[in-house]
Amino acid sequence: MSGKAQYASVPGRETNILIQGAGHEWRKIRNGPVTFYGGIVLLVPLAILLVFFLAKGPIKVHDPLTGRQIERFTSVERIAHWTMGLSFVALAITGIVILFGKYVLLPVVGHAAFASLTVLSKNLHNFVGPLFIFALVIFITLFVKDNIPKSYDSAWLGKFGGMFSGEHVASGKFNAGEKVLFWSLVVGLCTVISITGLILNFPNWNQGREAMQLANLIHGICAILAMAMACFHIYLGTVGMEGALKAMKTGYVDETWAKEHHEYWYDEVKAGKRPEKFVAGSTQPAAGD
Repeated sequence: MSGKAQYASVPGRETNILIQGAGHEWRKIRNGPVTFYGGIVLLVPLAILLVFFLAKGPIKVHDPLTGRQIERFTSVERIAHWTMGLSFVALAITGIVILFGKYVLLPVVGHAAFASLTVLSKNLHNFVGPLFIFALVIFITLFVKDNIPKSYDSAWLGKFGGMFSGEHVASGKFNAGEKVLFWSLVVGLCTVISITGLILNFPNWNQGREAMQLANLIHGICAILAMAMACFHIYLGTVGMEGALKAMKTGYVDETWAKEHHEYWYDEVKAGKRPEKFVAGSTQPAAGD
């Protein structure tokens, strides 16, 4: 190059940039520490949960079920949860293929199959992303009130909910662990993921390549952290806790489950201080029961 300023007649923010050197640095970071350490971050919680499950098994209720059912989640809340949750899983799987696929899948399935899978993953990722953002906004709006920290949450955190000791620790509708996930994972990480995802999904907003490269790194790092944290929620919401999956599938929980896992919330429902009610036809206990 002569070192003289050049001119490009094609309109566009970066049409006069012949070589964008920052792209090489972005690629080294993405394919280096982000991929290497990101893989470790994803594997660690899986290993922890496997050891915990083998050592402790699922968390069960201690007293017999009464048969009295309490509404825990409305239909709207469950639809918002499943829409956000399933779209999150779809984005996680396709994102893993895009970021780690060439190291894990390419040697197994070959170049042709991997190319088709990657293109499919990219398109699904781009189209499912906006659905996730929409569901995320609805989810936060619906659940933010019950995730406000309370004074008793510190006791739950201090004893880690009794998960290791087996001790009963009372909590509200959502325990302190769920509240930590709500604010750090849902409100924090998922919001950053959504913003950076939109920057990447719509390059015609006139953002430069350096901005998109930075957004890509932030998007990937936050997504890895979000997936790692989500592993704990998915575990406890499925095989890790008896009755948890039923609550989000049907919207109802047994009275015993409510008392043992969310006693303060149960007491408020029983006293008529909550919008949730005992199921019609299900005998509500007397105040002294």
